Amino acid sequence: MPNGFVKKSVETLTLGEKLKKIRSERRISLTDIARFTKIQLKYLENIEEGLYEKLPSDVYVRGFLKSYAKFLGVNGESLIRLYQKERGIKRSLDKNGNNYIKQPEFLNISPWVFGPKTMIFFSLAILILAGFFYVYKELGSFANNPKLVILAPEPNAATANDFIAVEGKVEKDTKLFINDQPVIIDDEGGFKENITLQAGTNFINVRCLNRFGKETMETLTVHSNLQKEISEKNDNEEISAVPDIFGKKIELEVKAKSRLISLSIEADGHLIFSGEIKEGEIKNFQAEKNLVLNSDKADETLVRFNGQDQELLGEKSQPIKKVFNVAEGSNL
Repeated sequence: MPNGFVKKSVETLTLGEKLKKIRSERRISLTDIARFTKIQLKYLENIEEGLYEKLPSDVYVRGFLKSYAKFLGVNGESLIRLYQKERGIKRSLDKNGNNYIKQPEFLNISPWVFGPKTMIFFSLAILILAGFFYVYKELGSFANNPKLVILAPEPNAATANDFIAVEGKVEKDTKLFINDQPVIIDDEGGFKENITLQAGTNFINVRCLNRFGKETMETLTVHSNLQKEISEKNDNEEISAVPDIFGKKIELEVKAKSRLISLSIEADGHLIFSGEIKEGEIKNFQAEKNLVLNSDKADETLVRFNGQDQELLGEKSQPIKKVFNVAEGSNL
């Protein structure tokens, strides 16, 4: 360490790196942003790659950055300032470089003469192209599933509250449902809804449906750290009770029937498993007093409790919570 100085490296993100980082954290693709902001994909790619010379004039780029920032929910002015700073540096480097040669400008005289017949021709051509574009767009909407972007919460989020805000964006003219309840969408396709949570692991189904009957669905997993007593009157729980067999631990076998399922298991109030089970895979769990099972697909979850006959948790593909415990005061 010469002269008693310590060298430290300071890393500063460029505009493109900062935008990429925000997108990756929120699991949003450039295609999603282009669709919702109506900015051409090539311009978004040029902004993130720092290819400012391939962008249109600055007044358009400032508009792009404002729309981009509004979609991501960040400060647009800071992005514009960063762009202007980097753009100015690039222009200075280009002017001082050896490769900077100002090209002579030539007068371009167009051979086209815009008379009445030409104007009618171009007007008809524009109308025909617009008709083809509309048909193409409608066919694309018919063939493709509607786009659904979840901005919050993050995957496998955890909270100490009894609710969580689900926020995202969908295409216009689509219907949105969260846990089969309709949700209002604003004029820009955005939505935000507070969802009540139970203690433990919660599964939230977000589903959007377009006018052609195509749908897209995502299942969110949220862990709530609330400590609540189990109630037999809770409509969202099923409670199975069996007598204590000679004081042994209670045992539960869980199997995925024919599809992948998301599962969480709590034993005596402690989370012991949270993950996915593949088709045909079997997991075994034990506890002293009770086991709490959360599954995102009731009709794909097979259980065997304390060696009893195997049973299916439900007939519908929907989240389910079921508690297995030892009946108090029961005799064998």
